[in-house]
Amino acid sequence: MAGAAMALSAAVSWVKGPNGLLETAPTPILATVSAGVAALLWWRRRWPGAVAVAIMVGYVVAFTPLSLSVAMYTVGTAYRRVRTLVVFAAGAFVADLAGLVAGSSPASGLRDSFYVLALIMGMLVVGYGVGVRHDLATEAKAKAEGLEREQHLLTQHAQAEERARIAREMHDVVAHRVGNIVLSAGALKVSPVAREAPQVAKAAEQIREDGHHALEELREILGVLTPGRAAVRAPYFPQPDASQLASLVEQARGRGQSARLEVNGHPEALPPAVQRAIYRIVQEALTNAAKHAPGAAVDLNVDCRLEGVHVSATNGPSDREAGLELPPSGGYGLAGLTERVELLGGTLTAGPHGDSFRVSAFLPLPS
Repeated sequence: MAGAAMALSAAVSWVKGPNGLLETAPTPILATVSAGVAALLWWRRRWPGAVAVAIMVGYVVAFTPLSLSVAMYTVGTAYRRVRTLVVFAAGAFVADLAGLVAGSSPASGLRDSFYVLALIMGMLVVGYGVGVRHDLATEAKAKAEGLEREQHLLTQHAQAEERARIAREMHDVVAHRVGNIVLSAGALKVSPVAREAPQVAKAAEQIREDGHHALEELREILGVLTPGRAAVRAPYFPQPDASQLASLVEQARGRGQSARLEVNGHPEALPPAVQRAIYRIVQEALTNAAKHAPGAAVDLNVDCRLEGVHVSATNGPSDREAGLELPPSGGYGLAGLTERVELLGGTLTAGPHGDSFRVSAFLPLPS
């Protein structure tokens, strides 16, 4: 903008000839002074008022209406107090009047002075309007961002309240029930019946251990749901990984399930998220077999390859009479597993496979 104003001011001075206080000066000198006055526009955004005053003086000396118009536009965009704008408008009027008096032709100069004054005042008004519009847009944007932040905070608050409500329900219902199971199993272990039947004592101990682990995992989940009270509720329990697969299968065998695990490769060297997914798939497969096909043999296979990990679990039909199955869970286990696997970029399928039921998953590995 400053460069263009310098070029145009010099060209106008060269075409129209000397004017202002330099009307007797040679045209090259007038053009040079006009360009110098226009060069002040380089600092118009840093010091709009000072630049405008300096260009008013230059206007009287060398008649630089273009530079003064740009300076007044910048003043209009920079200041919002009407009193300040009136002062600058009065200064421009005085500069225009002084330029008229200094001109060589009052008759033609009066007409030109009127046009120039209208241009200068018009640019001041336009600049003020642009500045106000920019302020309104900035205010509207800030208000929208504030509303968005407020909505985000409200959403977070609602989510925290819902998580706290779920945590209370889980603590009051699930934890209470599991705690009663643990206590009942402990009482059964030391009862006379258990002393007379070692199998009963072993089964009671297995139930007690499973319930104890369930309570630990439940407390961890409650800590995640209510992070502000996580440290008070329970210490942190490590997440399961692939190294615990054998222990998981042994626990299933202790409950009377016929389970066989085959592992190819080294799943314990995989990323933690993949290991947890493998553990949860095997765990859910054993649980589903116990629920829907009690007594059926379960074949578990974990195959680690370069492109990823293939996990499959196949169980045959139940070999027990009806009525011994566990109550159904509504399919939430497989739905949760599918989401977990898809988050890792893998796929999971579950359904009948001949006379059997198979859960199959593929988990890709990072390159």
